[in-house]
Amino acid sequence: MSRTDVDPSKSAPELPLSLIGRLRDNDLVASFLSSKTTVAAGLIALILVAAGLAAPLIAPTDPFNPAANFLMDSLTPPRFVAGGDPRFLLGTDDQGRDLWSAILYGLRISLMIGILSVMLGGAIGVALGLVAGYAGGWIDSLIMRVADVQLTFPAILIALLLDGVAHAILQKPNREETAFLVLVVAIGLSFWVQYARTVRGSTLVEKNRDYVHAARLIGLSPARIVVRHILPNVMGPVLVIATINLAIAVITEATLSFLGVGLPATEPSLGTLIRIGQNYLFSGEWWIVAFPSLALATLVLSVNLLGDWLRDALNPRLK
Repeated sequence: MSRTDVDPSKSAPELPLSLIGRLRDNDLVASFLSSKTTVAAGLIALILVAAGLAAPLIAPTDPFNPAANFLMDSLTPPRFVAGGDPRFLLGTDDQGRDLWSAILYGLRISLMIGILSVMLGGAIGVALGLVAGYAGGWIDSLIMRVADVQLTFPAILIALLLDGVAHAILQKPNREETAFLVLVVAIGLSFWVQYARTVRGSTLVEKNRDYVHAARLIGLSPARIVVRHILPNVMGPVLVIATINLAIAVITEATLSFLGVGLPATEPSLGTLIRIGQNYLFSGEWWIVAFPSLALATLVLSVNLLGDWLRDALNPRLK
């Protein structure tokens, strides 16, 4: 039989099967699938991220729309509690907003702030770490001394300071409009040190490798050597730090919002919902603070477990 006589439809399933086989043979995938805890954490994190991103599609109501909320429905217990309303799965808050919808939108906002702040802090830290490690000299000393000074203050205090300065500069009418951006910048600038110190250490090792010496011999510019050759080889620790920092960034945002210096009540994140619910905790309306707290704890725990697995999986000493 010639090659032209072969039915192409019979060989079509071989592609996905071979792809699945390659994934199973991958060390990172095999390490992930070998841990039931990591798989469960990954599924939970995926569900929470998907629920937050799809909040406008799956939420019964829009908590940002005052016309969709009625004060007469405020402080309604969850559906499964005596006196609950079948319309509200997790009850309502003090403004009559459906708590299930508010949690979905709050989850979305918390994740967006966490992801953007991690990207900002990572970009600044990686860039400064590469420059410090490759250039050395007074540039390295200056960047590391600034990092040492910032390390003397907890990240939450740095975020509080930057948030307070930004709100002091901005006029009152603009505070609510810029609260999201201010939180991203404040949290991101408080996390860059970890990336810079880690990347600097890795760059000091990589710049003495043979492939870097060869790149210098053929006349490549320092910027091209750093970006095309050194950067890909120092990204492993950066991914681990970014995963763990995502959980820390979400907690930091929730803390700032809980303290009243984060997002306003009209744009609720998980931290804002917890702050609102805390006022009603001892009056019997426990669900207003319990369910947002549970969502926050579940998200942070799942991301932390993924970060711990990724740290062990990318550690060559444990292989």
